Amino acid sequence: MIGILSLSRDVYFNLAVEEYLLKQKTDDIFMLWQSETSVVVGKHQNTFAEVNHAYIREHQIPVARRLSGGGTVFHGPGNLNFTFIMNGEPGKMVNFRKFVTPVIEYLKTLGLSAEIGTQNEILIGGVKISGNAEHIFKKRVLHHGTLLFNANLKILEEAIKVVPERYIGKAVQSNRSTVGNISSYLNSPLILKDLTMGLFQFLRDYYKVKNTYNFSRQELDAIEHLRNNKYITTAWIYHYSPPFEVKREIRINGQLITISLKVDKGIITDATLNSIPMSDWKDLLVKLIHNPYEYNQIELVLKASGLFSDDQVMAILKALF
Repeated sequence: MIGILSLSRDVYFNLAVEEYLLKQKTDDIFMLWQSETSVVVGKHQNTFAEVNHAYIREHQIPVARRLSGGGTVFHGPGNLNFTFIMNGEPGKMVNFRKFVTPVIEYLKTLGLSAEIGTQNEILIGGVKISGNAEHIFKKRVLHHGTLLFNANLKILEEAIKVVPERYIGKAVQSNRSTVGNISSYLNSPLILKDLTMGLFQFLRDYYKVKNTYNFSRQELDAIEHLRNNKYITTAWIYHYSPPFEVKREIRINGQLITISLKVDKGIITDATLNSIPMSDWKDLLVKLIHNPYEYNQIELVLKASGLFSDDQVMAILKALF
C-alpha cells in the first residue's frame, strides 16, 4: 500500500492522476487531494443536464467529468477528496463499505457520529457530508469520495441548480440530497489542513503505510498528457454525454414557439419547430444541424441569422441551456 498527498489543486490533473494510478500502477493506493472550485459529473451523465450553465459561465467555474459513475459532486477549497485504488478478485471488487469505513472511523476520532447511508454516502445526523463512487478496471477498483468540510454551500447549490426534465435522454441523473459541512458538527474548532493531515496519518496507520509516494518526472509527464488530451477536452466533458433531446418553449415577438434539438456525441443532429412563422426559421434550423451543442456556437448561429435582437438571443440561450 502506498499513500499519496496531491499538492495540485487542478481538478483535471487530479482526475488524470486517478486514471494513471488505476491503469499504470499495480500497487494498492490511497490518495488525498483538493481542487479549486469546480463541478464534477459522473461518467454516464449528461453534463448539460447537471449544471447551471448561466451561473458557471458568470462565475467561471470549471466543469469536469470523472472516470466513475454516480452523480454530480462539487469540489472547492472547503472540500477534501479521498481516493482508494486496490487490487481485487473479479466479481467481488465493488464494496463501498470497505472503503468508506476507515474514513468514518477517522471522523469518529473527531467526536462525529458518522455512518454510511443507503446511497453509499457518509451521513452525520442524517445529513450528507460525503458522496462516493467506484469504477472497475480489470482486476483493480477505483473508489473515491468527497468530504464537505467548510464548503460554500451557496455556490454548491447554485452551480448544480438545474431545470428538471429540460433534457430528455437516458443519462444517469443525480439525486439531490440535503448536504452539510463537517465543521458545523465539530465540538472543537479545526481547520481543513489539520483534517487533511489527520486523515492522512490515520490512513497510513490503518493500512500500515510507511512512506509517502512521490511521482517521478516521467510519471508527471504521462499524467499531464492524459490531462491535456482527455480530461480537459470538450469531447470528454460534454460530448461523451449520452444522446439527448432538449425541448423548450420560447416566446419570440409575442408568439410561443416550441423548439426541439436532438444531440448525439455533442452534435446537433436534428432541429424542429412546432410551427414555422417565417421561411427564415427553416434556414436557421438547417444551419443549427451539424453544429456542436455549445453555448458559444449556437450564439454565433443565432446572431448570424439576423432574426433576433441581442435580448432575444440571450432569451433563447437561457431557455436552451
